[in-house]
Amino acid sequence: MITQPARITPDVVMRRATLEDAGGLARTRLRSRAHLEPWEPTRPEDYFTTQAQTARLRVQLEDCKAGRVVPWVLDREGDIVGTVTLSAIVLGPLRSGNLGYWIDVDHVGKGLATAAVTHACTAADAELGLHRIEAGTLLDNVPSQRVLAKCGFEEFGVAPEFLHINGAWRDHRLFQRILNDRTP
Repeated sequence: MITQPARITPDVVMRRATLEDAGGLARTRLRSRAHLEPWEPTRPEDYFTTQAQTARLRVQLEDCKAGRVVPWVLDREGDIVGTVTLSAIVLGPLRSGNLGYWIDVDHVGKGLATAAVTHACTAADAELGLHRIEAGTLLDNVPSQRVLAKCGFEEFGVAPEFLHINGAWRDHRLFQRILNDRTP
């Protein structure tokens, strides 16, 4: 499983999440709440607390031990400025995972998402041996679609009413990146 941190920009390290990140995640999520709201599920008030982030991280870290998830944080000199998560990891003949990411409101548009997604793809290929990664965006989330395109993802369809986002079932554009053609 992926354990080594990587410097993805001169001042940001992408590393595996730990329980100690809960406070930083709560602060960043609260600061970015309005910015992220259109792109995410409706969150309860307590989601933005250290306690809720600790509980969420505990589940992710258990899933990580089981090989189903890799949760990363983007650490800028001790401040969490985003996350990248590979989830729904399946090995065997599929060898695939689902990619999700978000960037702090104060760091959007600086190439951080592109650098983080690029690194996640490299790690998924080299360290996890995945064949492909899938990602989805809301139909109108053009900035995220640009990130995926820059990172070699191709659109392969639209999923109607795919996820319950911001209070309603929303259609999503589906993207994938084939990482390699190795035999499983």
